Amino acid sequence: MANWNKIGRIFNPSDYVEIQWLDQFAQAPATLVFDDFVRVYFSCRPKPIDGQFVSDTAWVDFDRKDLTKVLNIAKKPILPRGDKGTFDEFGVYPTSIVRNEDKVVAYYGGWTRCEAVPFNVAIGRATSSDNGESFTKEGPGPIISYSPEEPFVMSGPKIRKFGSTWYLFYIAGKKWISTSRIAEPVYQIRMAYSDDGITWKKENKDLIPPRIEEDECQASPDVFFKDGVYHMFFCYRKSLNFRGKEGGYRIGYAFSTDLINWTRDDSKSGIDVSESGWDSEMVAYPHVFELDGEIYMMYLGNDVGREGFGLAKLSGKL
Repeated sequence: MANWNKIGRIFNPSDYVEIQWLDQFAQAPATLVFDDFVRVYFSCRPKPIDGQFVSDTAWVDFDRKDLTKVLNIAKKPILPRGDKGTFDEFGVYPTSIVRNEDKVVAYYGGWTRCEAVPFNVAIGRATSSDNGESFTKEGPGPIISYSPEEPFVMSGPKIRKFGSTWYLFYIAGKKWISTSRIAEPVYQIRMAYSDDGITWKKENKDLIPPRIEEDECQASPDVFFKDGVYHMFFCYRKSLNFRGKEGGYRIGYAFSTDLINWTRDDSKSGIDVSESGWDSEMVAYPHVFELDGEIYMMYLGNDVGREGFGLAKLSGKL
């Protein structure tokens, strides 16, 4: 069983009121390690227009020797939102990063607004030639989009390279649930693989069985390889009434030896909500990484990162 010792919240967007594009939220942290610092990519939102949000992705650098110390923050988001009518016109969220030779590659969820339901999402790709400070899109369209088996809400990409193969873990929509206020999507974790990171073969199966209810929603499938086993930390919630403590996100755990067949055991996730404070109602969007012989997890707290992200350190072994 993993045991994560919480270090605390290390980034709060409300500390940066002078940055116009960073009004609130710091979601979906993803790391890129350098010699002297660790760059963390996160998604944020400027002030809403006519009551509606848009999302951007930026980065913040932390001292490699002290991951609570901020060294630098991006001057602007890493990507522009898309042109009118494109899949990412209204948002770039979340984003996952990987090095590939002399480039840094990003996969991201691109958001568009809809009429019958609030939104749809597809997955885009972008590359950086300046060590991940800024990125250029592959083109105006997504690299992974809807299909007959995965008809909507293709989001939450987490890119990994194991050996020479690229793996993209993501979520795909299953259905929409109509409520008196708004339609809510149900989504679960999927996977695709590639030889080049551009052309993908979808596995076309749900990787993690639901546990708390049939319409359980799952997100942020972060896979970490250690001691011959693939460890997946992800988050899950109820399909409705999830914006508070009772039905809100929790972090789950599964393991596999082949990346296709997974055994779920949430009792081994090793992390839960705190008794009080910024992560007392939910913990979500885990990102696990190794640094200087230690294993860390970054994660979101209440209201899915409205109040920033925190850091925990693994005690013992996975």
